[in-house]
Amino acid sequence: MSEFTEYAPGTPCWVDVTSPELDRTLSFYSDLFGWEAEQDPRPEAGGYTMFSKDGKYVAAGSPPQQEGMPSFWTTYLASDDVDATAGKIREAGGSLIMEPLDVFDAGRMTVAQDPTGASFGTWQAGEHHGAQLANEPGSLAWNECQTRDPEAAESFYRAVFGYGVDTAPMGEGAIYRVLKVGDKSVAGIFELNEEMDEVPANWATVFSVADADAAAARTEELGGTVIVQPIDIPEVGRFATLQDPVGAVFQVLANL
Repeated sequence: MSEFTEYAPGTPCWVDVTSPELDRTLSFYSDLFGWEAEQDPRPEAGGYTMFSKDGKYVAAGSPPQQEGMPSFWTTYLASDDVDATAGKIREAGGSLIMEPLDVFDAGRMTVAQDPTGASFGTWQAGEHHGAQLANEPGSLAWNECQTRDPEAAESFYRAVFGYGVDTAPMGEGAIYRVLKVGDKSVAGIFELNEEMDEVPANWATVFSVADADAAAARTEELGGTVIVQPIDIPEVGRFATLQDPVGAVFQVLANL
């Protein structure tokens, strides 16, 4: 079991889904991944709900802060000083969607957008360090920035988080960039091609599953959609892109 109690700066540490139909969203993921949902009872928490797997926090869900917002997943990158990171985001050409703020005694956060249009959060741990379980079925497996300008994205994230970068060919001239903290691979940058012209720049959330085909089939049974059918990624595993019944897109990966 891959349990975590802390995350190095720049490492994806948490994900949450924003949904205008939160009860429906909670029901879907609870069934698909075997999660248990526990809503924060404090009125000022705004309905924020923690997901757990085997008694360990793995993700969360919340209603939108504004009417009309779609459903989507947000990736949070760890920071040891959110305010300083916010300054680096601006200096590197990004923008802040949400200024730094304290979340009770859990931590301090901000939400930002990189110069290519992908939104992400940053998280400075207080009592909540992030996902307590990852890289196991039903928990977070990977996160990647999907963008039409991977060079600009690489430059931005290097400037803000000091990542090292490894590259690997993807075919047809495309290059996959792996972001590294020290010698550890923590996230990726994926180039959106012309066939993906309807996909906005985003940070994708990938969950580990035991069987990608079974997860795709169950998603459809629960009212979701299979956007990309399960495919094999050499030396990685079997991968599918799915959409929950309320509209949030996510991926699943069954490792080799």
